[in-house]
Amino acid sequence: MLLNLLFQGQIALFLLIVLALVISLSFREFGHALTAKLFGDDTAQRAGRLTLNPLAHIDPMGLLMVMLVGFGYAKPVPTNPMNFRSRWADLWVSAAGPGMNLLLAFLVINVYVLGLRAGVDALANPGPRFFFDFLAKINLLLMVFNLIPLGALDGHYILPYFLNRRMANAYRMFNAQYGNMALMLLILLSVVGVPVFNIVWSIGNFILPLIRVV
Repeated sequence: MLLNLLFQGQIALFLLIVLALVISLSFREFGHALTAKLFGDDTAQRAGRLTLNPLAHIDPMGLLMVMLVGFGYAKPVPTNPMNFRSRWADLWVSAAGPGMNLLLAFLVINVYVLGLRAGVDALANPGPRFFFDFLAKINLLLMVFNLIPLGALDGHYILPYFLNRRMANAYRMFNAQYGNMALMLLILLSVVGVPVFNIVWSIGNFILPLIRVV
């Protein structure tokens, strides 16, 4: 739990982690809103969500859950599929969240390394080193986690586009009935100590050196 850091007096570390999470969630929701706009739906824009301002995206309860149980959420970006100009729009709008996390991780790790090579000595200090490394890793974690095709995660919108019609319809029915329960079970198991999401974190760590190009 993040709150344990406060109890241990590690206030600076607590603030760095919260800042990284707020930035990551804000970028991914902005990605959804921007892609919806590009495909003809301005619902998110009219709701004030086409912005990187964290105040527009962060859900207080979702952020509190991050601090209490290590898992949370941002406000869902509203869309109206009736406004989309392409039958593929739903796929791209959903994929934009994980895609934005991947882009942010790519930029963060490479800009950080460029800064080190340019002689910005402050970046070599423990605080900045931890922050940029964690920011890159948490975005890769969010990317992989949200591709899980369960519940309301982005993956459940994406998967049907890679299935035939019969399988896609069967999957949608299954997810509508049991997806949220299955996702909550995974989260609860993780909270009580079962390393359910270790594989998600491991995939993120595997990807990190692959996106470093400098």
